[in-house]
Amino acid sequence: MSGDLAAEGSGYTQIRVRKFSYRWTISNFSFFLEENLWKDIESPTFSPGSNEKQKWFMKLYLNGIDVESRGYLSVFLGLLSSPKSPVWAKIQVEIINAKGEKYRIVNSQRVIRFNQYEGWGITNFIPRDFLLSTPCLLLPDDKLTLCCEVSVVQDYISISEQNMQPGIDIPECTLVDELGELWENSCFTDCCLVVAGQEFLAHKAILAARSPVFRAMFEHDMEESRKNRVEIHDMEPEVFKAMMDFIYTGKEPDLHSMADAVLAAADKYGLERLKVMCERALFRDLSVENAAHTLFLADLHSAVQLKTRAMDFITARASEVFQTSSWKTVVDSYPHLVAEVCVSLVSARDLFLENPLKYLKQS
Repeated sequence: MSGDLAAEGSGYTQIRVRKFSYRWTISNFSFFLEENLWKDIESPTFSPGSNEKQKWFMKLYLNGIDVESRGYLSVFLGLLSSPKSPVWAKIQVEIINAKGEKYRIVNSQRVIRFNQYEGWGITNFIPRDFLLSTPCLLLPDDKLTLCCEVSVVQDYISISEQNMQPGIDIPECTLVDELGELWENSCFTDCCLVVAGQEFLAHKAILAARSPVFRAMFEHDMEESRKNRVEIHDMEPEVFKAMMDFIYTGKEPDLHSMADAVLAAADKYGLERLKVMCERALFRDLSVENAAHTLFLADLHSAVQLKTRAMDFITARASEVFQTSSWKTVVDSYPHLVAEVCVSLVSARDLFLENPLKYLKQS
């Protein structure tokens, strides 16, 4: 029997690995190295993604964890909680130097098993004396920045492939770009939105499809529906344009310096995905000075993820945040937020006392 095979079967099996990283910056670091002030520092908790229930944190021992590591910084990664346990992962820890480059890279070499309240660490990570002798390189502005890269084993998949003759390629969908052109060029518009005296032409069908607030406005016998003209009084034109860019394209607008205003607009018009984009932008800019104000914004606009991140940040840096003017405003005007922060502080203390980490040294 002869002749070529019409097709050949093939397949492969692959372990799925999810990678994420966490960057931890410690300000005024030289003060932490003063004798008898602190033995260790703990980072805020973090997760692989915004909706993840898996919680991790880092811990830095300032003069080693035992006699053998005295004179060194010891760095540990701990698993605080996880829906599934154990978690298997490879770990890499490094310092980010003044040039933004990775320095003193150390990894686990092998996959580590993490149970809840257990961790893995590097006992002799870097000598204290060397760190202090190179402040321009490793402690710019007296800040130590550590980065932890985690590769979590998920599961494995087996895929079967059939090598057939080439198929027919389908062009990429250009719907987003075409809708964006309708907005940018004001083509076939049927309504007018007026913001601070500026008129913007738009399409009722698209506004109604994307926003439940616009839908209700145009569905009912309201003045806006009859006149096809909507007056918007509580928004700046640049904020409105950013919101409309999102409505027509679904793309994240430029939120630089106006994420808080766009968050308010997204909340008002029921644009949940845009709200989360604003939450992420505000979270990236979270600092001691603005943490209390960010917590207030998140509470005001029901931004759940941002509120959780701001609460964790304030819990971890309470003594610093409590000295800021924005926190004093919260104390004076929003007592319910003060109460929530106090509950968070008590919970964090109880968790630390009741569930001490059983750390595993680097092998």
